[in-house]
Amino acid sequence: MKNKDMPQGCTNLKLRQLGRVVTRHYDSFVSEVGLKNTQYALLSYVVKLGPIRPVDLAKRMQMDASTLTRNLQLLQELGWLTVGAGENARSRLVEATPAGHTKRAEGQRAWKAAQSALNKQLGVERVAALHELLDSCLEYFEGADRHEATS
Repeated sequence: MKNKDMPQGCTNLKLRQLGRVVTRHYDSFVSEVGLKNTQYALLSYVVKLGPIRPVDLAKRMQMDASTLTRNLQLLQELGWLTVGAGENARSRLVEATPAGHTKRAEGQRAWKAAQSALNKQLGVERVAALHELLDSCLEYFEGADRHEATS
C-alpha cells in the first residue's frame, strides 16, 4: 500500500515542468517589449546592484559564470549593459546603460502584468505559499552548501 505522505514521482522533473510553464507565462508578457525573461532578470539585477563584478552577479543570481558571460555578451551587443574596468587590471564591472535602464523599465511594466495575471490565475494565497516554500527550500540548500564547504 502506498504511503499518501510520501512524494510520488521525481521532484526534479516536477520543478522543471513548473519552471517551463511559468517561464513561458512570463516570456509571453516580456516578449511584447523585446525581452526574454532571462534578459529581464539579468537587467533587473544589474540595475539594482550595479556596478557589480560578474562573479558577484553570478553568485547573486545563482548562475554559473559561463552562462552569465553568454547572457552579458548579448545585452552588451544590444547596448543595454557595459562591462568595464574594475578596481584592478583583472577585475571587471557590469553596469546598465541609459538604454538598459529604459529597457528594464519597459520590462518591469510587462513583468508586473505577468505577475498580476499569474496571481489571478493561481490565486494570491497559493502564490504566496509557493514563494514561502521556495524561499525556505533555497535557504535550506544554501545552508547545506555552506556546511559541506566547511566539512
